[in-house]
This record gives sequence, structure tokens and C-alpha cells, in this order.
Amino acid sequence: MKEKKILLLEKEIPQKWYNITADLPGQIPPPLHPVTGEPIGPQDLSKIFPMGLIMQEVSQERWIEIPDEILRVYNIWRPTPLVRAYELEKFLNTPARIYYKNESVSPAGSHKPNTAVAQAYYNKQEGVKRLTTETGAGQWGSSLAFACNIFGLQCTVYMVKVSYQQKPFRRSLMQVWGAEVFASPTERTNAGKSVLSKDPNSPGSLGIAISEAVEDASTHDDTKYTLGSVLNHVMLHQTIVGLEVQKQLSIAGEKPDILIGCVGGGSNFSGFIFPFVADKILGKNNIKFLAVEPTACPTLTKGEYTYDYGDSVGLAPLIKMYTLGHNFMPAKIHAGGLRYHGDSPQLCFLVNKKVVDAVAVSQKPVFDAAIIFAKTEGIIPAPESAHAIRVAIDEALKCKQTKEEKCIVFNLSGHGHFDLSAYDQYIEGKLEDYEYPEQEIRKNLEEIKNMVKKKDF
Repeated sequence: MKEKKILLLEKEIPQKWYNITADLPGQIPPPLHPVTGEPIGPQDLSKIFPMGLIMQEVSQERWIEIPDEILRVYNIWRPTPLVRAYELEKFLNTPARIYYKNESVSPAGSHKPNTAVAQAYYNKQEGVKRLTTETGAGQWGSSLAFACNIFGLQCTVYMVKVSYQQKPFRRSLMQVWGAEVFASPTERTNAGKSVLSKDPNSPGSLGIAISEAVEDASTHDDTKYTLGSVLNHVMLHQTIVGLEVQKQLSIAGEKPDILIGCVGGGSNFSGFIFPFVADKILGKNNIKFLAVEPTACPTLTKGEYTYDYGDSVGLAPLIKMYTLGHNFMPAKIHAGGLRYHGDSPQLCFLVNKKVVDAVAVSQKPVFDAAIIFAKTEGIIPAPESAHAIRVAIDEALKCKQTKEEKCIVFNLSGHGHFDLSAYDQYIEGKLEDYEYPEQEIRKNLEEIKNMVKKKDF
């Protein structure tokens, strides 16, 4: 019988995170203060982040040790399997060899605990009592609730309203682990009140929820803010995924030709590919890195590479990234974790340097792929992860045409057990297909250009 899963022993879990900053082909433009427009330093961030995470955010060191306390929690579910998708290959009749990294086996059902556990640990070390955050589909919120429960911290989650309504069991999961959860925008913050005054029926967005969580943290002395994606230290923590994949592919005797992941803020994709990127920059491999996003929120494929606020209201620092404009309101797609106007500065830098390629896919073909995967490999994927599956299938079908035996690996960043209402809509033929609102994006980008020109960033 063929070996389907490539497994590592617990003692083979990576002991260090990989910091891609040490190997980037150039310097990423620094984050800027939202008021002064000047580069921000560690002290500027200390109001909302603990110093341990701030130092990781600005670190130039290639390797950062993972504390034993974090490794002990990782041991609950790590290392995760790398799986050969034999049944999917057979269904597609492709000569390609398809593998997926199964990050859905964590307690929260996604890759997010890799950084949630680390962030909760460093906050606990510095005496923080409560953490605030935002969440879209709920994978990040539930992961932080899980981590806060382990380290004895209070947890407040601002969940994007449309996802709060679409995914009630994600909310239940957060509450089981002791978190308080609010549908964003709320009346609890000035940021939320401002949005509701303009649109009482606002479905919310990650940018709005970030504004609320940042405001909450900055107005309470015992509280810090946490972010599940975008920031350098989040990408750092997620590299444990790619580091494991490197070991597992070596065991399988494989060298990847294509690495694929979905992208909202960039954490699962970046953690998956970053350990492979340095060799491509040095010309030691020619891996095709494919970042997949929804056509309803096409940040990397349609956005502008410029400075913009990380949140909707303008409380967060300005960062150089691909953006659709911080006022952009994405459509109510079921991939709630991909409804963000910007992306990780590190990932955006690599896209701008043509090291990483980006592609956008629409909702119905994504769910077509999700159903194929569920019926062949037996796992119901999260709508976010299904974006990666869609493109993995497309690349495998290209191999069928060209008769190339490529090795395709994608990151299954989470399961879809709390997304079954979306699958119901698909099965009933009620699932809507959204394209990007070109006119709205152009208007937002024009505003961003004027803002940047006015502040001379």
C-alpha cells in the first residue's frame, strides 16, 4: 500500500522560527506613524504590543528560538501531516504529484494557533491581563481564545458582522474557550460608532474590526492588541509550517515545483513559502509561488503598491503594501478571512519584486474545487483554503495537457466544519459569484494616491 501521509516525530518539530527579513532582496519601507507620517520605532508600538513581539517585528536575525513553553503547546497538534492527494490526482487524471499540508488538525481547526499561542505567551510574560483582536471568518478569533485560555488571559474579539451572522459556531467556539465576542462594527468604540453613523447596516470588514480592537487596547492600561496576520512577527511564527514541509518533502524524496496558498493578510501563505524563498532569490530553485485571493477582494492583483492605513479609521500605522484602499468594503463572500484591503508588507515586497505571483479566483469555481476535494480526499475545506485548492487543480490540469510530472504542494489552512451554511447555499444553487467592484477600487486608490502625495510619504 502506498504511503499517503508523511509524518514527523514530535522531537522533529522545528526549534526555531525563520525570519525572512534577513534574506529579502532589499529593505522594506518602514511603517509610518498615522499622525506624523514619520517612521515608527519600538516605543511607538509599545502602547498596543508587548516588547517581546515588537523586537521580533523589527529583528534582522535569521533564526529566533521558540521558547519551550510554546513548544509544549505546539505538541498538542504539531507536527502536522503532509499528505499525498492520490485520490484527487486520480480524479483529475493528471501526471502531477499533489501534496497538501494539513493545518486543519489544530484545536481551532486552522493554522492560526501557530501565532496565537506565541502572542499569548509573550503578552503573559509581560504581565498583560487582556488581549483584544479582530476576526473575519473566526479562525483567528477562536485560535486566540484557545491560546488565552491556556495562558490565563482575558480575550475580547471583534468579529466582522457578516461572518458573525454566517458562522455562529465559530463564535460558540470562542465563547467555550472563555472569550467575549462582539459583532463589528459595534457601539462599544468610537471607531464603530463612526461607521454605524454613516451606515447603520454595515456588514463590517476586517479593517473596521481592527480599528475597534486597536482602540479598545489603546484605552485600557492592562490590555494589548493582537493581530492574526499582516505583521512581520506573525509571518515569523507561521514559518513553522514551511519548515516542517521542507523536512517532509525531503523524506518523500520530492522537490516542489509549485507552492500554493490562499491570501487574505498573508499569514498561512507566507509561513508556508518563506522557508523556500531565500533559495529562489539566490537562484538555487525555480519554485513557482502562487498567492491566491478572491476576485471580490483582489488586493495583490488589482491593488496599488503604496502606503496605506492597516485599518479603516486610521488608528493603525501606515504600511507599504498592495492595497485596495482602507475604506474598501468587500463583498459578503464566505471566505471571511480573505476580506482585507491590504496584505503583509513582506509578502507585498516579494510580489513587487516578482518573486511571488498572485492570482484571483471567484467564489463559485472555488466551491466547485472544494466539493471535488471533499469527495476525493474526504476533507471539507474552509472556503479560504478552497481558493488554494482551486488553483492547485488548475495547475494539475495544465500538467495533464503538457504531460509534465510537476510536484504541486498547497497549504490546507483550515477545515470547513463551521462553514456548512456556505456549502448549503452552493448545493442549493444560491451561492452568489462576486467580481471586484472596479469603480469603487479606482475611487479608493485615487484617494490613497492623494493622501500619499499630500503627506509626501
